[in-house]
Amino acid sequence: MLLKFFLNASNTGFLRGLAVEFNESTNSIRLELNKLEEARLLESQFEGPRKVFRANARHPLFPDIQSIVRKYIGIEDIIQSVILHLGKPLRGLPHGRTGPGHRQRQA
Repeated sequence: MLLKFFLNASNTGFLRGLAVEFNESTNSIRLELNKLEEARLLESQFEGPRKVFRANARHPLFPDIQSIVRKYIGIEDIIQSVILHLGKPLRGLPHGRTGPGHRQRQA
């Protein structure tokens, strides 16, 4: 469950959906959700009849847990590898006031 909620802080889940996703009983999922919520690692709110959970990004341990999860997945290594293989850009593209389609004021 830590992977689900801490890999991407915007991930959400509700009891039955998580039970199906992890192929576990709703009771075992409920126990884990309660423990994580009691530790304030997860926060919840009701959306209609469902209690929806998400990672508590304000928890002091959030950055550390997210870092551990990302290292476990290897996402930091993948991103670093992609950046290293991109090389130097050949040219920059203009944007904003210098970009194509921007009219300059006539004085």
